[in-house]
Amino acid sequence: MPRVADLMPDEPHHDRVVFETRLRRGWPDLLSGLAGAYPEQAPTMAARLVEIAAANFKQRPADLRLLDLRRHADPYWFQHPQMLGYVTYADLFAGDLRGVADHADYLSELGVTYLHLLPLLKPRTGQNDGGYAVLDYRAVREDLGTVEDLRELATELRNRGISLTVDLVLNHVAAEHAWARNARAGDDFYRGFFHLFEDRELPDAYEESLPEVFPDFAPGNFTWSEEAQAWVWTTFNEWQWDLNWHNPEVFYEFADLICWLANLGVECLRLDAIAFLYKRMGTSCQNQPEVHSITQALRAVARVAAPAVIFKAEAIVGPTDLVPYLGVGKHTGKVSDLAYQNSLMVQIWSALATKDTRLFCAAMNRFPAKPSTTAWGCYVRAHDDIGWAIDDGDAASVGLEGWAHRNFLSDFYSGAFPMSDARGLVFQENLATGDRRISGTGASLAGIEAALSSGDMRHLDLAIERFLLAHKIMLGYGGLPLLYMGDELAMTNFYDFVDDPDHAEDNRWVHRPPMRWDLSDRRHQPGTVEHRVWHALRHVTAVRASLPAMDASVDTQIADPVNPGVLVFVRPAPTQTLVGVYNVTPDRQALPRWTIPLPDHAWDALTDERPLRGGDLWLDPYQCRWLVQQV
Repeated sequence: MPRVADLMPDEPHHDRVVFETRLRRGWPDLLSGLAGAYPEQAPTMAARLVEIAAANFKQRPADLRLLDLRRHADPYWFQHPQMLGYVTYADLFAGDLRGVADHADYLSELGVTYLHLLPLLKPRTGQNDGGYAVLDYRAVREDLGTVEDLRELATELRNRGISLTVDLVLNHVAAEHAWARNARAGDDFYRGFFHLFEDRELPDAYEESLPEVFPDFAPGNFTWSEEAQAWVWTTFNEWQWDLNWHNPEVFYEFADLICWLANLGVECLRLDAIAFLYKRMGTSCQNQPEVHSITQALRAVARVAAPAVIFKAEAIVGPTDLVPYLGVGKHTGKVSDLAYQNSLMVQIWSALATKDTRLFCAAMNRFPAKPSTTAWGCYVRAHDDIGWAIDDGDAASVGLEGWAHRNFLSDFYSGAFPMSDARGLVFQENLATGDRRISGTGASLAGIEAALSSGDMRHLDLAIERFLLAHKIMLGYGGLPLLYMGDELAMTNFYDFVDDPDHAEDNRWVHRPPMRWDLSDRRHQPGTVEHRVWHALRHVTAVRASLPAMDASVDTQIADPVNPGVLVFVRPAPTQTLVGVYNVTPDRQALPRWTIPLPDHAWDALTDERPLRGGDLWLDPYQCRWLVQQV
């Protein structure tokens, strides 16, 4: 382990002691992580990375060093029931970063403690995959402001108890990034940052096992660059060049970048496209074991330089592949702190479409337990499309055929299925596989848009309750709940996206509307949809914050579906047991008393009622109950 005195001879003694203490704690994780991905270079790389951590530690502002101390005292702050996430684009929400700061009161009123601003680092001009084609990691989009604006926003949010999350795209950069420009110009150092091939022999061999992410507008995984005189690995788009994480120099760049963003006040980094980092012939080049070693080593560097920072893995993968992003085996508790629970979103929409919970229970019970020091990021909708990740085996276990069910969900949520009131749009239909994904806001998918168009108030009441139930299932599952911008007001599809030439070919922008501040004013007007949804969500999140059983360290147990129309979650915490029951149908449902493992004196935390005395528990259409017993 390097000598700290040699790295920072001019720093105060107490700072050297702090840094050395963290280094001693993190050194084994750093070294073992590097050994898993760079076995021959690990010792040399570790020494270089400690230098990077030390240089950034010396630049860390005093208020963030204080935050580090607080996080040491409460390392699992992100698991608390009081946590509530909000996800939005800065420009769509408030114009720019200063506008976001100006609307911080709105976020505080909603109860937000975690704000994820979708891509804000400087992207390429024109098409940029919603900002995920980064041109400069150390600059902010000009229309959003400056790096100093980002620092000031992070400070304003932190003073309000709101932690800022920023996207860090790990797998690729824009084709116009300085690294790619240098590579095209023939600089051998930067050519090593990418996967470049002189002919099609190796690309064709890789393609035999590689899936296509965007088959409609980006078929294949390699693009010919005339300037570079090479085939370039381009998983997502021809203007997004995959980085070569086999090269230690790429690792150094990102380790330094993570520490730099932390010193701006960013408290969580969403590691975008992390599943794709490591390439191996004969595989899908996703979820390779080296990815977890790389993440562990990056996290170790961050924990030495800025331990207030946590990682969130953007890994939209199957159950068996997902939990390793939170750490299993030798990586337990050493990889990402958060990961998206994508299957939960899919199963919520599936259960609401079928009015049946059996597939939900079969699929979600497949998940192995996550490390107790981590949390799921749970959500009903996100900025991306919904891909129907329904496993064929899960479907078969409840008497369904996987392909047919995925096809049904696409039909249902695009409004093509008879009697469906969903108003989604089909995204990226793959004619070879029949796969179709869906775009649309949560309110439009839940039927609120159709109900408003018809003027049928009974229809609208049911659609609102369906929409709210989806959020209550998400909030009751545990983890860190994430509200997508506009859902708190039941905002519907934004069809004007077609008027923007940069967005017209990508219908995911239908659920990326500009914030309707005129609608937000209606949250204070009784009788409006906005008032009803805002206050219902505010109530359920406030109740959630008071319940120890909602701590993310507690794993949810999903009971067998005695009544297929009703979900039953059990959350046994040391001081409290909570049983959540959710009617996913538009009809009144009964649940036998024996299915609820609580005594008669348990109460409903959402209503303060004591509903367990007597016979069966009855649930109104789309009703949720959180039944609680103190231990």
